Amino acid sequence: MKQFINKITPSRGFSYVLYIVLNAVLPLLVFLLVRMSFVQLALSLILLSKWRMFAVRPRFWAANIRANAIDIVVGVSVLAFMVASGSELLQLSWVVLYVGWLIGIKPRGETIWVSLQAIIGLAAGLMALFLTWSHAPLFILVGSVGVLCFFAAHHFFYSFDEPYMGLLSYTWAYFGAALTWILGHWLLFYGPIAEPTLLLVSLGVGLGSLYYLDHFDKLNYSVRRQVVFIMVAVFLVVLTFSDWGGKIV
Repeated sequence: MKQFINKITPSRGFSYVLYIVLNAVLPLLVFLLVRMSFVQLALSLILLSKWRMFAVRPRFWAANIRANAIDIVVGVSVLAFMVASGSELLQLSWVVLYVGWLIGIKPRGETIWVSLQAIIGLAAGLMALFLTWSHAPLFILVGSVGVLCFFAAHHFFYSFDEPYMGLLSYTWAYFGAALTWILGHWLLFYGPIAEPTLLLVSLGVGLGSLYYLDHFDKLNYSVRRQVVFIMVAVFLVVLTFSDWGGKIV
């Protein structure tokens, strides 16, 4: 994956400067369109920025969509956060974070960075989903969470050349969808974070850390026990102290 990213991302000269400028301009244009209340146009701009996905033969489109899904999720999520932000200063903060994503995080192909991209995409996508569609029918939330979990898991496992990447990605997608179906009947919020988001991101970080450490032979019994204990503790605390009366907390 690192070699593939290096081929499409310039590293020096005029092309690199142009690459930086174009990636910095996109968040600014999105910000301006949001300020002018052209949200749909801003969404179209984010999607059009990925036009290269379809500049190949149609049989490669599905693979390109999977490879670019996390970047699209982050872009659309930032747009949702901008729209929901109440002040111009906060919206500009999202611009800075989006520029940091496009220039500093997204182009990196090392395993640790790709893993970070997957976690950021999962967290941002789930937060934006429940922020904007919390009152949507449950089947829409369940399906959307399943798709987000699939793309995040696929992005994560791709950097490891995992032979069971498809199976593991679908398994995580099913788990995310099933958890959302259960918790969606009593959708609770902790500030801006929905309960399914908190649980899925916590479990995703924990399981991803275990897989990463085991892949590089850095996982021992003590570390495994600590990570599992933290995941179980978060899960139990959230479920035990939640107000199941159905109100927002």
